[in-house]
Amino acid sequence: MTLKEKISMQMKQAMKSGDKFRLETLRTLLAPLIEFEKRGSSTPMTPENETAVMTGAAKRRKESIELFAKGGRQDLVDQETRELAIIQEFLPKQMSEDEIAALIRKVMAETSAASPADFGKVMPLVMKEAKGKADGKLVQEMVRKLLGGAQ
Repeated sequence: MTLKEKISMQMKQAMKSGDKFRLETLRTLLAPLIEFEKRGSSTPMTPENETAVMTGAAKRRKESIELFAKGGRQDLVDQETRELAIIQEFLPKQMSEDEIAALIRKVMAETSAASPADFGKVMPLVMKEAKGKADGKLVQEMVRKLLGGAQ
């Protein structure tokens, strides 16, 4: 079952149960998937593309949560947090910090990286492995930390 089908199925359930918030959130998730298909792109919708769309939606919500928190808009923080929880249902299980650190150490060993100057060697390889399963910002911070500081 494709992600689009899963979202459509959950939209029907939300309509039946009267959960308007969930329904609207699911609609906002379905729209970019439909848009991708209608673009006429020669690239078919793959699970990787679906994950990329969902990851982008989650990233936008996280950024909004940060901005609304800085602006003192707790009502909007709560709304975006609820939307993020729904989006995360469609994302792969996220890696823990320990799992990310282990992956970084493995890549560092494979590339013989030992200093902050090696950041450019390590980061792309870690992100290739962790794509969709870890927040890029967190991975970046951890790579810098494990390589011995800022670049």
